[in-house]
Amino acid sequence: MIGIDWGTTVLRAYRLAPDGTVMARRETPRGILSIEPGGFPDALRATVGDWIADGAPPVLVCGMAGGRLGWVEAPYLPCPASLDALAAAVVDVPFDGARVRIVPGLSCRDRHGVPEVMRGEETQMRGAALGTEAATICLPGSHSKWANLAGGAVTGFTTHLSGEAYAALSGHTILARMMDADAPHHAGGFARGVARAKQGGGLLHHLFGLRAASLFDEISEAEAASFLSGLLIGHEVAAALEEGVAPPVILIGAERLTSRYAAALDAFGIPHRIAEADAAARGLHRIASRLA
Repeated sequence: MIGIDWGTTVLRAYRLAPDGTVMARRETPRGILSIEPGGFPDALRATVGDWIADGAPPVLVCGMAGGRLGWVEAPYLPCPASLDALAAAVVDVPFDGARVRIVPGLSCRDRHGVPEVMRGEETQMRGAALGTEAATICLPGSHSKWANLAGGAVTGFTTHLSGEAYAALSGHTILARMMDADAPHHAGGFARGVARAKQGGGLLHHLFGLRAASLFDEISEAEAASFLSGLLIGHEVAAALEEGVAPPVILIGAERLTSRYAAALDAFGIPHRIAEADAAARGLHRIASRLA
């Protein structure tokens, strides 16, 4: 089969053996924002048309290709959502030469009734967690996700705008003037930021404290960006712990980010492990195994 993880800016394709082994992988910058109206079939064919011709169908797609701005909208599946429920809710997409189906995203509401949504992460989670044991999965990124699983189903999740907030604060506020955003990661500065997040006063107060510390030469430009990163991730971890987690927290994502979240979890004394690579590919294969 062929698995497609089609995000906002990147398309990742996997050719999978019957047992789920990744036989080949491709990555292109043809995310959904780069696709002209009606251009999804041609983009898929340009990426994996040779695999299709070589007898690799069917094709299962996850990610933003199933969103409102994507190929065909796959309605959100409300939590709790099991693997079987995900498979039952896939949406068929018209395509010549192969059967193409899209995995739905998930929705839930937080404890205050505010809606939450995800697309793509539900498939990555299925590639990282097996069985019916309770688990907490963290997927760092622009919009980081913390999801809880129990009884083989995703029971709920929360989203944190940490990555996008870091980009905005480090590039478009007064904080940008007192930090070197291109400086190498500073482990000490990051640890100081996480430690500050564990103190009272709130994020907005802590953010201005970074500005004031620079005025008194208590933090250097070389470590300020890492301090900011630690501060935001520390507040995110603290909020997730308030909701409750089932250690060890499973981290899914690029090493640059998962290593920072691992350091922050260590500071809070929370066990964790990093998922193996290609979680999306494994998740697509596991969902496909439940399809008729």
